[in-house]
Amino acid sequence: MTDKGELRLLPWSGPDGKPCYLSTDDRDGYMSRLADNIEAVQLGMAAELLEQAQEVLGAEDADLGELRPLTRKLTEALQDVLRVATSRGFLLSVSDSHHS
Repeated sequence: MTDKGELRLLPWSGPDGKPCYLSTDDRDGYMSRLADNIEAVQLGMAAELLEQAQEVLGAEDADLGELRPLTRKLTEALQDVLRVATSRGFLLSVSDSHHS
């Protein structure tokens, strides 16, 4: 089992929006693969939203009514991307410390 400092931040929240963590030695285990797949979906959705936002903001006749839902979706995507970046950054630092 991993040390307490080596928990993986999962790409979803628990009850009340609290972070969820995975403690495992198996980076190829079911939960690790599930987390990897969900992270990939979240990053893909964020990229699509970014394209949509660029189109809306670049349009001369942009409807201001489109901005509120787009902003909400972008905010959610940014939260997901930050969680992925935090998790992956931590995993990289743990991996680097084991190779030193």
